[in-house]
Amino acid sequence: MASTLPDPIPDAHAHRAAADAHTSGGSVRSGRAGGIEAHGIDHIPDAERRGRPRELFSVWAAANVNYLSLVVGGALVLMGLSLWQALAVIVAGNLFWLLTGLLAVSGPAAGAPSEVITRAMYGVLGNRVNNAVTGWMISVCYFALNLAAAATAAFSLVARTGLPVNTAVKALVVVVIAALTLAISVWGHAAIIRLYVPITLALTAVFAAVGFVVVRHADFGYVPDRPLTGTPLWAALLAGVALIASGPLSYTTSADFSRYLPRTASARAVAGWTALGGFLASVLVCGIGALAATAVDMSDPESSLQRLLPSWFRPLFLLALVLGTVALNALTAYSAGLALQAVGIRIRRSRSVLVDGTVSVCLTLYALLVSDFLDTVGNVLQLTVVLLGPSTAVYATDIVLRRNRYDGLALGDESRTGPFWYAGGFNPAGVLALGAGVAAAAVCVDSVYTGPVAAALGGVDLALPAGLVVTSAVYAVLARRTRVTG
Repeated sequence: MASTLPDPIPDAHAHRAAADAHTSGGSVRSGRAGGIEAHGIDHIPDAERRGRPRELFSVWAAANVNYLSLVVGGALVLMGLSLWQALAVIVAGNLFWLLTGLLAVSGPAAGAPSEVITRAMYGVLGNRVNNAVTGWMISVCYFALNLAAAATAAFSLVARTGLPVNTAVKALVVVVIAALTLAISVWGHAAIIRLYVPITLALTAVFAAVGFVVVRHADFGYVPDRPLTGTPLWAALLAGVALIASGPLSYTTSADFSRYLPRTASARAVAGWTALGGFLASVLVCGIGALAATAVDMSDPESSLQRLLPSWFRPLFLLALVLGTVALNALTAYSAGLALQAVGIRIRRSRSVLVDGTVSVCLTLYALLVSDFLDTVGNVLQLTVVLLGPSTAVYATDIVLRRNRYDGLALGDESRTGPFWYAGGFNPAGVLALGAGVAAAAVCVDSVYTGPVAAALGGVDLALPAGLVVTSAVYAVLARRTRVTG
């Protein structure tokens, strides 16, 4: 039995709504038409699965037109890269959206979220540990970072009204933004699908205008006064790719948003629309950040960018920064809520989202009021690659080995006699492969600490490729030997 308590919904109403949708060709998604989503990590019945893969484009596009992407794009130039080196890194790092798209194809196949599908890789108990660390903990950290980014823009809006931006006001702003975000997450999947098309259009319009202004001021021949060469250059390039790639790699939960699609949905379309939405939006906004860094000081991006914009447009720009981050964090909080259920805590999805939001607000206040925000962003994003790269590799390799064949109902069986109990609740193939990948990445990382391999290479960080390659190789060998892919 799945560890979830669905929100209360009268059975008669649910069956009637599903039947009406089936006969009329309408759409009933997320368990309750027009209301709070009833489903958590439980299997989605075929009668409630509607929609088209192209809906996923706006979901991922809206989530990636945000302030954090501007910050990261500008950070590449601050790291000492030339403009064209930074732009090349942005494109290379965002190619990892292809992996996010690949993971999304498992949603329609299983009718289950990523947090449940990964039981096939780690076993029932092993997956609880996986969800606690790479699911819930990292999602909450990303929520806090993004919330902090949105809050800095909102502080400027408040300042324009003449109110003092003191500690109490900052705390209130953080809570209000979090509340708006969590409202979308609590409402659930159907609200996300409906809202993100207009959000994408609004954000595209604002950022297109910002991009036009930035391009007019950018120095397309920008090279730092002391250009990087040799080992320092390679170190900066690889660190930059890891920084950019941490975005798409953080969405090992992309099946959460595709699981309501019919099982007959084209896997190629699901992967393509997911990857394209994230890739185009992230390249655009990160690119604007890098271009802006050639004209203004992007160590304070929000204030610096405003100087380039007409005074009447600045409030729209600030509102867009907040809106984009709300869209991003609504997805993050949604998946974090499912991860909390998958850990084994019997709590309704709507309430688990609120728990995640409370923890994230506390972390956000710390990031804004105690630590240095830019340092926190860089360290967290680069360090999470140590976990995110290997966990993505296990998932992607399993999809390929199984040819994307998942039994959603069987995945919901957590009993000792279930097919995914394996050895004592753990799948040795997934556990050992993840451990090997994390170990390989840890000795190669150069972030909060410097691993021995990175130290020997003069600071060149190979954590991302090492984690991906080692994990995939170990899992492929062990999975075939134990016949878990059969």
